[in-house]
Amino acid sequence: MISIIITAYREPNTIGKAIESFQNQKLKEKHEIIVVAPDKETINIAKKYKVKIVKDRNKGKPAALNLVFEATKKSDILILTDGDVYVSPNSISNLLKPFTDRSVGAVTGRPISLNRKDDMLGFWSHLLTEVGAHETRLKLYKKNKFIVCSGYLMAIRNKIINQIPENALSDDAVISNLIYSKDYKIAYSPESLVYVKYPTTFKDWIKQKKRSTGGYLQIKKLAYRKDGMRSFTKEASGIIRALKYPKNVKEVHWTILLISARIYLWIIIFIDLKLKRKNFSDVWQRVESTK
Repeated sequence: MISIIITAYREPNTIGKAIESFQNQKLKEKHEIIVVAPDKETINIAKKYKVKIVKDRNKGKPAALNLVFEATKKSDILILTDGDVYVSPNSISNLLKPFTDRSVGAVTGRPISLNRKDDMLGFWSHLLTEVGAHETRLKLYKKNKFIVCSGYLMAIRNKIINQIPENALSDDAVISNLIYSKDYKIAYSPESLVYVKYPTTFKDWIKQKKRSTGGYLQIKKLAYRKDGMRSFTKEASGIIRALKYPKNVKEVHWTILLISARIYLWIIIFIDLKLKRKNFSDVWQRVESTK
């Protein structure tokens, strides 16, 4: 049994397309689609489709996932995704293929930016998904090394983990590390495309990256191991690869600004999480421009 879990919050405008993209998948395996959301607007739209609905307590995505982990104990594979993204045809069948290897505990899909590439933030989204995420995952996967799954689209073998800490800022990183710590491999399916709209304002960009990048500082405490894919040092080592991505002078300028923005990001993350010791509710903020 395959359970496709779509977590959402105040996403009535996008949840329909997300559900339809999964309903259009041609899967041989028995499967179900579960929408997990706390708000009536999203749930009311989801009810128009033949899916299961789980109303969560509005305590964040980790809490919502824990709720549905409990409700899907009979499933073999859990596919985790969000209500503001959608997948390409055959994404899920490709995502499931690596599980024929019993040593594989999780598989990640490949995020594709929907943003325009001819403005700075759109360009940043393409650089970070193509160079920062895709090329990095592909390189590490070929070397049989640890990779972090993307929360936009990932599949996990059920019952390896029963719950995750509800204060986790990067649930995908925590889940990946917990699975890997139990001696399972994490695979990459670059054919499993998931289309994502990224922030269109710098304020929202900081909100999103602060949440996802800052979550890596929690890994040692929450997953009992030091994450091996992302850190300030590893990002610094990827600057040369980033500078090879631009195709013209304008894009070179945007790339240099991105490098500066990432340095600024790590500084405010350190201040907020290490010095001010802010908690989950303080750091997690909704990113409106991605909806």
